[in-house]
Amino acid sequence: MAEDDSFWSTLPLGPGVVVVGRDANGLAGLGKPAGVLSHPNVAVPDPRALLYQPYQPDGEYYEWTPPGATGPSRLYLLNRLDSPTSGVILVAADPALAASIRELFQRKRVRKVYQALVFGAPPQPVQLWRDWLRVEKSAGQIRTGTGGQLMAETQATVIRAGKADPPRALLKLEPRTGRSHQLRVQCATRGLPIVGDQTYGDFKANRGFARATGERRLFLHALETSFDYEWQGRTHRFVAKAPLPPEFLKSL
Repeated sequence: MAEDDSFWSTLPLGPGVVVVGRDANGLAGLGKPAGVLSHPNVAVPDPRALLYQPYQPDGEYYEWTPPGATGPSRLYLLNRLDSPTSGVILVAADPALAASIRELFQRKRVRKVYQALVFGAPPQPVQLWRDWLRVEKSAGQIRTGTGGQLMAETQATVIRAGKADPPRALLKLEPRTGRSHQLRVQCATRGLPIVGDQTYGDFKANRGFARATGERRLFLHALETSFDYEWQGRTHRFVAKAPLPPEFLKSL
C-alpha cells in the first residue's frame, strides 16, 4: 500500500538527506550527501546512515515505529551508493513494489546518470568505455580491478573542460552495467581519476587539490535515475533528480 504525505514528511532521515522525487505508488528518490551510508554496517542504528533507524539486511529495509503508531513502518532500499558518492538513491514503502523495482535493476531497465569531476582531459567528447573487471570482497571491503570476467560498459560525455593546471573536466557518465566501483575504476584506467578518490585516484593530485580548494570529498554524484514500470495494471514513469552540488562547478 502506498503511504500518504505524512509518511514521507516525517521520515527519520539522516543528516542532509532529502526527498527529491516520489509518486503515488510509494516509490521515492532520496538525495544522499557524500559521506552518508546507504545503510548501517552493523545491527544497530548508525547516525551516518540514510535513516537513523535499525536496518534489516535480509529484507533490505529500515524499520521503526513512529510516535503514536500502532505498528512499525518500513522503508525498502532499492539500490546503493558508496558512502563517498552523493546523489539519488531509490526507496519504496511497499514490499511488492520494492521487489518489482529491484527486478528492473537486475534486468538493466533502469537509466542512471552520474557526473564526475576528473583530473585530465578526455581525448574525445563522447566515448563508449568497455572493460573486463574483477571484483574482490574481503573483510567487508570491496576492491575492483581490470583483467577479470565481468563486462563493464559506460558512456562518457564531456560536459565542460576547466582551465585549471593540472587540467580537470566534468563528465557525464551513463553506466550500462552495475559493477562495484565501476565508474571509479573505468575513469582511473583511462588516466582520468575522479577527484578525491582515495582508493583508485591520483593521491598526489588529490592532496594538491585539497590544499588549493579545501574540498576533500569524492567528486562523483548520482544525478538522475529514471525508468518505466508496471504496477496495478498500468505503466508508470518515474524520474528522480538530485541537483549537482555547487562544489563541482566551483572546483572545475
